[in-house]
Amino acid sequence: MVKTLPNDPQPLEWLASDWSQGYVASYKPFNFVDGEGVRCSIYVSGCKFACPGCYNKVAQNFHYGKPYTMALEDQIIEDLSQSYVQGLTLLGGEPFLNTQVCLQLCRRVRAEFGQTKDIWSWTGYTWDELVQDSPDKLALLQEIDVLVDGRFLEAQKDLTLQFRGSRNQRIIDVPATLAAGTVQFWPRLTR
Repeated sequence: MVKTLPNDPQPLEWLASDWSQGYVASYKPFNFVDGEGVRCSIYVSGCKFACPGCYNKVAQNFHYGKPYTMALEDQIIEDLSQSYVQGLTLLGGEPFLNTQVCLQLCRRVRAEFGQTKDIWSWTGYTWDELVQDSPDKLALLQEIDVLVDGRFLEAQKDLTLQFRGSRNQRIIDVPATLAAGTVQFWPRLTR
């Protein structure tokens, strides 16, 4: 029998409908650190992983920040409309425990911009955990272009890695992975 830790969820154990309060820890437009190019980054509130050494510990609280509003969504869309902005980034907290907010926003981004703006997301879940979990998690995966998966592990912390905090985390090309049925790494990954 495989022993699981308190922060290793089993399928359907942590559902966004049970946990999300629809809060946003922060919104950061026009940044250069949360993926490739100029990005608009939304940090949703709430995370059950509680990784030791988490860089955004305050956002683990599901009530931290402010409620997600249509005014914020409209601002994000306006900011994304700038020609120099490459895309949207979902962070947290845990985006996959806030699918109500993230799906609504991603679907609007796709409706407004199609595939001209890319969507990145960070998650404490691994790919295998996401694909065997709830329909909302799978639906959010289908909206994302690049996924950085896996819990932050302090023992594997490596500040030289591109877009990752620890060596166990992977940068996944989501459309290619969904098409192939096996994890495909983001092609521009440099180690």
